[in-house]
Amino acid sequence: MFAHLRLLFDNFTLVLLAVVAAATLLPAHGQGAVFFEGLTVAAIALLFFMHGAKLSRQAIIDGATHWRLHLLVFACTFVMFPLLGLVLRPVVLPLLGEELYLGLLFLCVLPGTVQSAIAFTSLAGGNIPAAVCSASASSILGIVLTPVLVALVMNVQAESSAASMLNSILAISVQLLLPFVVGHLMRPLIGGWIDRHRPVLAKVDQSSILLVVYTALSASVIEGLWSTVSPTALAMLTVVCCLLLALVLWLTATFGRMLGFSWEDRITIVFAGSKKSLATGVPMAKVLFAGSMLGPVLLPLMIFHQIQLMVCAVMAQQYAREGQPAEATG
Repeated sequence: MFAHLRLLFDNFTLVLLAVVAAATLLPAHGQGAVFFEGLTVAAIALLFFMHGAKLSRQAIIDGATHWRLHLLVFACTFVMFPLLGLVLRPVVLPLLGEELYLGLLFLCVLPGTVQSAIAFTSLAGGNIPAAVCSASASSILGIVLTPVLVALVMNVQAESSAASMLNSILAISVQLLLPFVVGHLMRPLIGGWIDRHRPVLAKVDQSSILLVVYTALSASVIEGLWSTVSPTALAMLTVVCCLLLALVLWLTATFGRMLGFSWEDRITIVFAGSKKSLATGVPMAKVLFAGSMLGPVLLPLMIFHQIQLMVCAVMAQQYAREGQPAEATG
């Protein structure tokens, strides 16, 4: 199972790199850009419609009673991560520059993943119902919390007011939450078909993400993305993402142990509390950021996403093999 999981991630990483290369060498422009823009909006709606249809109410009920674990996961996702982004500013900003640092902050305010958090928790022998509940709730709450945190932490717009915050929440709700709710309400009708075709739908998920990445990077490349982001900056960004992930993994493992959670719960806390969602973050970035800023904002998320998958795959295997928490030491 681990080999198949790793192979899937490796394949997606290669395709993602190919999409970045395509956007760099053959960016969409003119009428092509208009076409891809419309196609991207439809793909995002389909992506969140399917996420809503896949969410089982029984899974929510099974895990909802474990409130202490969920509270800790939410605190790690929406409090600890943003605070780390702000605390690291004096060190990270000179290394990355303003635009990539804003991308790192955006990464820090995103909700966690759903599929990979559950998959790694299952592989490692953790509390699967709690992982399903925490990851799903994080994804839903992030639709509202992420725009609020963007306004509070990033101050992207000088007029970052309550009105602009409400506009961002409204825009994200229409583009992401509405399809999600419609999909979930239709689960009694299409849930069986969705469950039977999950491998195919996973490819649709990935295709939607790749489409958004191509459209966003195309616009940024035309605006001069690679003339402002040097290879050295990309290398430094990769190092920063590695260090951030190592710190978060250590903190989540430490909090779980200090607060007296069981071994299974501590696994869930590590994998649900340390992840950031590419599937949710890319569409959100497209709503919240415009023009040439979108590309640099997405780069930290894409790099962090691949690193977290590779590192957590190794950690999950170690948890399963040793039968005890594999503490992250960096």
